[in-house]
Amino acid sequence: MMHSVPKTMAAVLLSGHGGLDKLVYSREVPVPVPAAGEVLIKVTACGMNNTDVWVREGAYGTEDDPSAVSTWRRHGNTLTFPRIQGTDTVGHIVAVGDGVDKGRIGERVMVDFSIYNRDDDSLADIDYMGHGRDGGYAEYMALPAENAHVVATDLTDVELATFCCAYLTGERMLERARLAAGERVLVTGASGGVGSAIIQLARARGAIPIAIAGPGKEAAMLDIGAEAVVTRGRGDLFEAVNEAVRGAPIDVVADLVGGPLFNDLLKILRPEGRYTTAGAIAGPVVQLDLRTMYLKQLELHGSSQGSRADFRRLVRYIEEKKIRPLVGGVYPLSEFHRAQTDFMAKNFVGKLVVVPD
Repeated sequence: MMHSVPKTMAAVLLSGHGGLDKLVYSREVPVPVPAAGEVLIKVTACGMNNTDVWVREGAYGTEDDPSAVSTWRRHGNTLTFPRIQGTDTVGHIVAVGDGVDKGRIGERVMVDFSIYNRDDDSLADIDYMGHGRDGGYAEYMALPAENAHVVATDLTDVELATFCCAYLTGERMLERARLAAGERVLVTGASGGVGSAIIQLARARGAIPIAIAGPGKEAAMLDIGAEAVVTRGRGDLFEAVNEAVRGAPIDVVADLVGGPLFNDLLKILRPEGRYTTAGAIAGPVVQLDLRTMYLKQLELHGSSQGSRADFRRLVRYIEEKKIRPLVGGVYPLSEFHRAQTDFMAKNFVGKLVVVPD
């Protein structure tokens, strides 16, 4: 049942693969009506992610052609245009569909953006809101009631909107790599949303994070929990990491960069070390010397999003204040092009957040 909800809303529509011109701001988008089992939220904040950019650009390639224009899912595309992107959504429930308790109206919720498509914790058929269905770059968003979670925290809506995608992705990476208390994890792209999340999530596990970050971001990395920081692009990476950890072994590499760093990262790993990746901002196609992999008994893990269990741990970390938000900037929805331009420039630490005008 709808309660004082307008017929139309402002939203940013992705009209196709391409440049920023494919993102169209409109104030005449129909407000979605919650179906059975769904809720309608009035969006108050939505965090920005690399996936938004790469899906817009069609930058995921295919298994046959890495340079092909393709979207996020390798098997069974669910992206149709126009699409409202936006995963890290926070808002207040203003209406519910059939079968949902009307008492939920008024709840402030953080959205678990994953479309699991299965009843277990397998991610083999995972999809997400903002891709397979509309997301949060809008004034209103409809979603399954089970994906709308109340979080017991005094954080603001903007702060809460920094967590979900980046931290869920990071938690899944560490879970797949079985990062344990006392182990050292080397984090590439550490100043970005996922990288800065991994530093905090590693500390929450009792592990020791070592950050690789760009010049000028060293102090920020130490402030959020890095044990040491290696400045990217200064000298030999293997030697720099070895010096930073004083010869101690690196148990896990959590890589979000890829590209030319890849072989150095495998070189840095101790024998029987574990490599985990959920991104490749410096290049997705890398050279791998299989001898390094098998002679060092290495494990290589690909990871994306997270499971329901990962999400529950994330909520617990927030409620227990084991992780904290990192807001790199806040932008009105009507200035979405400026927000995404600044996002792609990467001159910030943490997450950029978009809010309704």
